[in-house]
Amino acid sequence: MQFVVPDSAGLPARLDSVLDVLYLLFNEGYSASQGESLVRCDLCDEAMRLTALLAEHPVGDVPDVHALLALLLLQASRLPARTDSVGDVLLLADQNRTLWDRRLIVAGLRELTRASTGVTISAYHLQAGIAACHAVAPDYMSTNWDQILAGYDDLLRLTPTPVVALNRAVALAMVHGAEAGIAELERIRALPGMESYYLLHCTAGEFYRRTGDLHRALTCYELAQTFTFTDPERRFLANKVHELRAAIS
Repeated sequence: MQFVVPDSAGLPARLDSVLDVLYLLFNEGYSASQGESLVRCDLCDEAMRLTALLAEHPVGDVPDVHALLALLLLQASRLPARTDSVGDVLLLADQNRTLWDRRLIVAGLRELTRASTGVTISAYHLQAGIAACHAVAPDYMSTNWDQILAGYDDLLRLTPTPVVALNRAVALAMVHGAEAGIAELERIRALPGMESYYLLHCTAGEFYRRTGDLHRALTCYELAQTFTFTDPERRFLANKVHELRAAIS
């Protein structure tokens, strides 16, 4: 099979597919689907490099490409703080924000501004806007959760996927309380593929922990353990289970 580069007239029609591939490449680096490491910086770096090259090309110098580049830069700024010294998971609330790469945050915000020149808003715009809220917040609790929830409301209307719905539930719980998050998770649980998605059960465990229902929280974290594929995630959940069992006893 011969590889043929399309002519200039055919390139714009393929742009969306290229952006999808670049985003998937970055996501696999940001949160590996299996293996010993949670993060693969080489994949993240390559996705950013290719997206930056695309943004410099006349065909790629469009709002959607700049929005994706903004999203990748803002997400990548957290990479130094996503794991601890032995490679174990650190949740956003537990990350040392002084380790976040401010150079990437500034570059990401600049790209987000460049992305705002169009007349339409893509999923990349909305995700980058949410990432920007996190990037500029001094700490987890003082994050503008109302704005993030509004962003997820818009994103869910544009791309009504179960994972977006789960992320929205996290923001909903921060704005309206853990009980509201739990009620939302019960609806999301019935969506395709979510019953075997470990982050659904992990999120439920955190919500129940916040309400003081440690037995339900423990059950959720134990269930999440059966659906994990990376060693750091297994260790993270094992620690949660150990902490809850100790608290219950």
